[in-house]
Amino acid sequence: MSLFGRDLAMDLGTASTRIYAKGRGIVLSEPSAVWRDPLTGKVVGVGQEAASRADGETYWPVNGGLPIDGELTRRMIRHFLRKVHWHPFSRPRLVMAVPDHFTPMEQHALRDLGYEAEARRIVLVQHALAAALGAGLPVRDAAGHMIIDVGCASTRIGVVARGCVVAAGTAGGGGHAVNRAIVRLLDEEHDLLIDEQEAETVKRAAGPSGQDGDRRVTVRGHDRESGRESTVQVPVQEIYEAAGQPVDSIARAAMETVARCPAELAADLVERGAVLVGGGALLRGLGRRLRAGLGFPVRRAAHPQESVVLGLGRCVDDLGLIAKLRRR
Repeated sequence: MSLFGRDLAMDLGTASTRIYAKGRGIVLSEPSAVWRDPLTGKVVGVGQEAASRADGETYWPVNGGLPIDGELTRRMIRHFLRKVHWHPFSRPRLVMAVPDHFTPMEQHALRDLGYEAEARRIVLVQHALAAALGAGLPVRDAAGHMIIDVGCASTRIGVVARGCVVAAGTAGGGGHAVNRAIVRLLDEEHDLLIDEQEAETVKRAAGPSGQDGDRRVTVRGHDRESGRESTVQVPVQEIYEAAGQPVDSIARAAMETVARCPAELAADLVERGAVLVGGGALLRGLGRRLRAGLGFPVRRAAHPQESVVLGLGRCVDDLGLIAKLRRR
């Protein structure tokens, strides 16, 4: 059986890749990064090793679930699969999430990457359905359930009912969009230049929206005029307002998705609300802001970052699960 390999689920994300092994749970969680030697161009580091490099030769070959560099993505997937399996010739069955807006051609390309990375069979599951399964939503119900996956590059929204994705949408607002908004705020209002890593620190230090509105956050960067290191005290209310635009775009996309649902499902969503998953779901105050914009309940999943891979893992544990859901 070691030659065939254990059945696996892979959540191929923009920022990180997670793998679930049947009977073992999540066995790998590493950055979706590849590092190439600047002199030879050869791939010499993948995952955590690549992400820790600071020489500008680190590549992130996946964006929004779509491989933007097929060769680097294939090598990254192969590296992760071999890292999980001790046997160099194992060929596992692989369950992967496919974004709900993917065309048949893009799905075919994703399958090819999996086969080229030495998987012997590829099973594709719609992203929103995988996230809903991982979040513990009753996807077999006739009632509709909304899932909002806030990633680093974009936000994916899906409405699931009777084991299918009834409506889906995307928004440009994600964790990176909020960080860029904070970068602009510090540049335009405080003449301070910071990078997105510092913006991430500022965002988390601000805390939940609506708490300690008079509090200030210390931000370190470089003065725009002199280039010297500088520190400023920024009111947290300014940070909340800067983050508001990306969050508003998520709320608009969610309402547009609701509008594409049948009337009875739209009524379900007003009562049942939405569930937040993804790394961006950890942003403090995000659920409160979305509740205000959408007008219905919004809660965060118990394990937001792992929801997709856990949902795929349920499909690994029962490869006939998707067919069972659709027959119901």
